[in-house]
Amino acid sequence: MLAQYQQQTECLVALDSIIFGFDGLELKLLLVNRGVEVDKQTWSLMGGWLTPTESLAQAADRILYELTGLRDIYLEQLHTFGEPLRDPVQRTVSVAYFALVNVQDYEQKISDTFHANWFSLNELPELLFDHRDMVKMAIKSLRYKASQHPIGFELLPQKFTIPQLQKLYEAIFGTTIDKRNFSRKILSTNLLLKLDEKHRGSSKKGAFLYEVNKEKYSQQFNSFMNFMAS
Repeated sequence: MLAQYQQQTECLVALDSIIFGFDGLELKLLLVNRGVEVDKQTWSLMGGWLTPTESLAQAADRILYELTGLRDIYLEQLHTFGEPLRDPVQRTVSVAYFALVNVQDYEQKISDTFHANWFSLNELPELLFDHRDMVKMAIKSLRYKASQHPIGFELLPQKFTIPQLQKLYEAIFGTTIDKRNFSRKILSTNLLLKLDEKHRGSSKKGAFLYEVNKEKYSQQFNSFMNFMAS
């Protein structure tokens, strides 16, 4: 039995994180400049290697923390990419995750060590290996999840307005949403707590601020809510 293990070709296991952020107007992707000699303009997803002593989930959490300084954020396994020639250096299987972060939270903790930048999904640079395929799959998954479950709130600050929330969903789905229908639908979930504060940046009258009812959010997270239904 041991001989059979020893005869197998070594295969590296990488973990790549598709990190989405929202800046109030656009959905963005966090990328790092690889700085490889062949092409210094090649960007990649943030990632690292699985070690012998950790699970995939532990490795994903560790790598994300090492690269962004963030803990306890939304992180979900997406897919395993294992084409034989996906990495020209050595046979490597990559387990991809997608994460949702508030851009403001990230900017407070960013380290210049990794030369990371946010890019609009509409203006992505050249990406390493099959990372563009990973991003495309992550966008599809995000759209499906956001239409059925309240994961969009993970991309917002603690306090937000209904118009800000609508902007987020329009950015995720790349479409314009009817204001009245969206407001009615989102308020009918009873996931939001209306505050006595107003955000006055958009108009003199201002818009009331809301925050997520954390207890109901946890209870209803796996419920199908059809956020994008008309």
